[in-house]
Amino acid sequence: MKAMGKQDKIMDSLLVISYKAGDRKAMDLLVHRWNGKLCAHAYGYVKDWSLAKDVTQDTWSSILRKIHMLRDSNSFGSWAMTITSRKALDVISKHKKRKKDVTTKFWEEQQLQDEIEGSKEAKINSIKTVMATLPMDQKMVLRLFYLEEYSLKEISTITNASVNTVKTRLFRAREKIRDELKRVHYEK
Repeated sequence: MKAMGKQDKIMDSLLVISYKAGDRKAMDLLVHRWNGKLCAHAYGYVKDWSLAKDVTQDTWSSILRKIHMLRDSNSFGSWAMTITSRKALDVISKHKKRKKDVTTKFWEEQQLQDEIEGSKEAKINSIKTVMATLPMDQKMVLRLFYLEEYSLKEISTITNASVNTVKTRLFRAREKIRDELKRVHYEK
């Protein structure tokens, strides 16, 4: 998923302004433009499409309640993504125990399979294992930067952290992955 272009942001801004002025169809267009992106963003956290849809629905409820407080209509996208992130983190904290048990079992099975499948598969799964142990803020920055191709500044807005904090989180996450790959390489 690519970051929005300047024309897309202008269109979103105009739709926000129109909605605030009373044009209810403008919100329909915003939902049409953003629902899939917000759902995919939520899925990046919760890893369950049903939960991601619930998070997205809850996000839209919040957007509808709070859009009149949005001061900068140009920031609609990052604002909506931030709401989605927070809603997804709330869901994760509620389901953390259950998810931890399932995740632990999955990674144990994956590690056993790695020994059978060979070096390349082991490295990929090793990266996944390391990523699973990363703090949520580092996982989020990795996903937004590499998979969704957001800039550091956009990630800063979405995560409500400074650009330097985003850079630090990205650096630390890459270091942990690199160290794990070295460890796996030397064990072979």
